[in-house]
Parts: sequence; C-alpha cells; structure tokens
Amino acid sequence: MKKKIAIFASGAGSNAQKLIDHFRDHPFASVSLIVCNKPGAGVIKIAETEGIELLMTDRLSLQSAEFPKKLQEKGIDFIVLAGFLLKIPASLIEAFPKHIVNIHPALLPKYGGKGMYGQFVHEAVIAAGEKESGITIHFVDEHYDHGATIFQTTCLVSGSDTPESLAQKVHFLEHQHFASVVERLILKEL
Repeated sequence: MKKKIAIFASGAGSNAQKLIDHFRDHPFASVSLIVCNKPGAGVIKIAETEGIELLMTDRLSLQSAEFPKKLQEKGIDFIVLAGFLLKIPASLIEAFPKHIVNIHPALLPKYGGKGMYGQFVHEAVIAAGEKESGITIHFVDEHYDHGATIFQTTCLVSGSDTPESLAQKVHFLEHQHFASVVERLILKEL
C-alpha cells in the first residue's frame, strides 16, 4: 500500500512539480492531493495537468476541526509544505504528528519566522553580509519555521549576489534535495 502525500503550496509550484516527478512511479509513495490557498497560483495548473486532486482552502477552513478529518478520509499519510504561506494550525499538527514537513530557503534558525519567505529571506541574508545561505527541511510545529531540523545544506553567498541570484542558488538546492529527503522519511515508516 503506497503512502499518500499531500503537497500544500501557495505559489508557482516548482518544488511541487519536482516532488510529483520524483514520486510519479514510486513503489512506496505517491502525491495524491494538492492543497492551495491562493486562487490563480501556478500550482493549481500543475495539479490539473498532472491529474492530481486539488483542494482549495483559506485560513478559516484550514483552522476548522473538519480540515484534518478531510485529509484523513482521503488517506493522506504525509503533508509536505512547498511554499505554503499559511500557518499550520495545532489541530493539523496533532492529527499528523511528525508527518508534516516544510522547506525553508535559509539556514534556520536564522531568517525564519512570520513574514520570512521568498525574496524577503534572500534580501535579509544579503543585507546581513552572510557568507553562506542554503535550505532547511524541518518538521512543522506550532511556530513558524521552528520544528526539528531534518536536513540542511548550504551555498555560498558572494559579494556580487543579488536577492534574485541567491534565490536561484537556493532553488537549485531545493530541487536537488527536497524530494529525496521526503522519500527517506517515508521509507523510515515502512
């Protein structure tokens, strides 16, 4: 029986696409649901193209007691946040303990927390004069970007980097590592 993954995303969906591609013919897991909170987000088109069920949500419905039940009824085993900008409520964390994973475009605990996403992170890293940045894959808890770290890797920040060029370096790391780290977590469950 394959483990079912739900991807939560709010944006273009490049990490979601990499996850879908990785698990497309996987023997132990598959992406069976995309959850999105932003009408018009690119990830919606990805769900449609890939034939994956889409569940639109908003802050209120995400926080409802019914939301975790919807996912459980669909047989979801793991939740993977791939650029999802809403805070995950305690009810969902309690329903899926140590089964919700997020990727953050910096080396946590630095440059995390409310409002620290996308270009805001890269701008802050450059403004602070950091010599390296990277990605953090972590379990989700009740605080933004706070749960136990599963994996980190780094890239150099040069004096000529802009937020856009640093974003490209970080996206490369995300695309290179995210799916395989999620796969390792799922394999531990088998």
